[in-house]
Amino acid sequence: MGQHGDKARETLLDAAEELFARYGIDAVSNRRIAEQAGTANHSAVAYHFGGREELIRTLISRHTEDSNRRRAELAAGLSSDATLHDLLACLILPWVEHLGSLPVPSWRARFIQQIRTVPSMHEVLAGAAVSNPLTEELTRRVEAAAGKMSPTTLYGRSWILGSMVLGVCAEYEAQVQTGVEQANWTGVGYFLIDSCAGMLAAPVTHPGDFLTQPPDVYLL
Repeated sequence: MGQHGDKARETLLDAAEELFARYGIDAVSNRRIAEQAGTANHSAVAYHFGGREELIRTLISRHTEDSNRRRAELAAGLSSDATLHDLLACLILPWVEHLGSLPVPSWRARFIQQIRTVPSMHEVLAGAAVSNPLTEELTRRVEAAAGKMSPTTLYGRSWILGSMVLGVCAEYEAQVQTGVEQANWTGVGYFLIDSCAGMLAAPVTHPGDFLTQPPDVYLL
């Protein structure tokens, strides 16, 4: 595809990400995305992406290469006895730093948050999240460093942490856009690392089994 086609694809992706973030996945039609992108071709999504699901897959994955590269850089500096805090930094910082690199307004965190509310998109998100073997390795090391706890307790805490990280980033993204906050994504990243480490290392005072399957945790 030529330079014009590449630019048209990026314009459609930008339009879709904003609309999905603002209104939700199911509330936005392909025609509305094309109109937001400034094209009179209402079949532009089908032409450039083959369909709606592939558009969403492309949106999810289009920035993961940069995050994966940064994650590999951080992981290369880890020792064999890396602390829980250091391991979490490898997982969280690349995502937060990526958000900080985007122009204002950005819609990335709020788009991912909207995607999580659509059951049919869970498999797409999960596929993107586990496609990097390094992420899987780091997750296993975090689980080991967190200390002994039952699988159900670990699942429950991971569920809370995944929701917390994404929710904080989505809310902060909105506050930066409106000028309520001056962007300090580095500070947000280390706040989240400290908070996640504290949650995982907290004592277990009562065994629970309210969550019996691993939750969906996405740090793209």
